[in-house]
Amino acid sequence: MSSEVPAAEKANSLGLPQPLAGLSVALLVLGILAFAAGLMRDPQSTWLAFQSNFIFTTMLACAGLTLAAIYTIVGAKWCGPYRRFAEGLAAWVPFAFLMGVVGVFGGPHLFEWYDAPMHGKEAWLNPTRVYTTDLILLGAMSLLAIGFLKASARPTLHGLAENGEGFAQRMAQKWTAGWRGDEEERKVSKKKTERLAPMICLLYGVGFSVFVFDQVMSMEQAWYSNLFGAYVCWGGILSAIAASALLGVLHRETPGYEGQITESRMHDIGKLLFGFSIFWMYLLWSQYLVIYFGNLPEETFYLRDRLGPQFMVDKGYTEQAFALSWGSWDFQWSRLQEGYGWVSMVVWACCWLVPFWVLMGQRPKTTSWIVGPVAAIVLAGFWVERNLLVWPSVVKGDMTAFIGLIPICIGLGFLGAFILVFLFYSRVFPSLSTARQS
Repeated sequence: MSSEVPAAEKANSLGLPQPLAGLSVALLVLGILAFAAGLMRDPQSTWLAFQSNFIFTTMLACAGLTLAAIYTIVGAKWCGPYRRFAEGLAAWVPFAFLMGVVGVFGGPHLFEWYDAPMHGKEAWLNPTRVYTTDLILLGAMSLLAIGFLKASARPTLHGLAENGEGFAQRMAQKWTAGWRGDEEERKVSKKKTERLAPMICLLYGVGFSVFVFDQVMSMEQAWYSNLFGAYVCWGGILSAIAASALLGVLHRETPGYEGQITESRMHDIGKLLFGFSIFWMYLLWSQYLVIYFGNLPEETFYLRDRLGPQFMVDKGYTEQAFALSWGSWDFQWSRLQEGYGWVSMVVWACCWLVPFWVLMGQRPKTTSWIVGPVAAIVLAGFWVERNLLVWPSVVKGDMTAFIGLIPICIGLGFLGAFILVFLFYSRVFPSLSTARQS
């Protein structure tokens, strides 16, 4: 990593950019209308679409907060505006809590255990335990997010509180009450963020593993994997890296960021995108390989629903049978049409194949027209992957179910809301200019 020293920052409220903000509002309204219409026409598909987008945006936001916390813990000096992009993603975390409250009403349409838990799992898989635990986790992460963002942004806001206008000025005045001087505020900010950062990382790594056990893995209540929580949480980290890389490309000419998205910083975030995609693939492969070797029906059905029969052994496992399965294995494109086979291949290509092979050299990592599209592909891949985790648990064998009109509109609604929150935080209060103080 490079060792660039971050420039002093100051708030620079720019207002919401048009027409992007207006488009985001339109997408949000479209999503709300689609959700209402879907509840009347097909409640189960509507809640599945809500759940997959809820998981995608929640893990992206919490991972963005965790990424900012990691930068704090290691004392990263190279990241510059990329830390602010991660914090902008984290602005969604309190809204994720609200989405979690809404999701409580979809439980009967998503979880078999809601009315009929498996024998032996009644104490763990019941609405009271699941939703109490998960809302506490979301609430705790929301409080940590607010505390961390406020502590991180406060030293930059004094000028906005004195010379700004409108809502941004009022909020800056509220967040800078009891101002103790620039130097003292920077010291206090550093101390507070360093104290909160380890708690954020622990809550994300441990607590949100439990969260995805409850909200995703339990949709197939007979299936379990100890690695599943790490796999989904790391997917969130990789998607936050991809979002940061994409935002860096999009902000190269934004006022206050001129000259800050340097080739050196792009190279660093590109290395993270490249390297973290390898670890994501390692977790995916580790989970798949153990299930493939064991070939136990109570484990293989989960992967068979998603991969189809192409990558599974149809007979009971023995050493001889396993050797023969590879000896006679012939790839058939037609077998990918079973289950969600083609969707799985899209996820694999977007989340690992493209970033690994395209970003392997140094030049692609420093080229904005390469890094930007690759990051966008990775983000799109993880949206598809979150759908792949959710939909096959309920809708078997219909790999196009999640791209129907209502699900797509709900997804666009989440996209509009997420972008609007990011824009509001990063452009109105506070918009953090990386220009040096004059």
